[in-house]
Amino acid sequence: MPIEPIHVRTAAPDDARLILELIRGLASYEKLSDQVIATEERLREHLFGERRYAEALIAEHDGLPAGYALFFHSYSTFLALPGLFLEDLFVLPELRARGIGRALLQALAKLAVERGYGRVEWAVLDWNDPAIGFYRSIGAEPVAGWTSYRLAGDALRRLGG
Repeated sequence: MPIEPIHVRTAAPDDARLILELIRGLASYEKLSDQVIATEERLREHLFGERRYAEALIAEHDGLPAGYALFFHSYSTFLALPGLFLEDLFVLPELRARGIGRALLQALAKLAVERGYGRVEWAVLDWNDPAIGFYRSIGAEPVAGWTSYRLAGDALRRLGG
């Protein structure tokens, strides 16, 4: 069976609507759709505006959108090097197992290497066995002994107010 062409490119401002659609697809997969309040306008501003908070890559399969990776800069004090934190990695369900996720992670790793960064990190939901298996297959390892925390909503406002 021939492998269909996969192309990964840097997202552009005109991709804001597409990125939002893909975010909604990821949220649906993760059973978190009720938490998505993102808007196309905010994505456009934060990804492509004067102050950019994150970047995105778009994967295309046979010339059509197939998935995305959204990431931002991090910093390791132990390495004294910047890194990338992968916030989202999503491939349309009907196009999984065709190398699209690998192509996105490969492009992200190449970007980190080209920029002289020390690492790429991300989190995965405990129940997402297909993703965990995929990440292990490319050489990624879980970070033992660490638990993620989040300060958001009312708790964030109480502490920061």
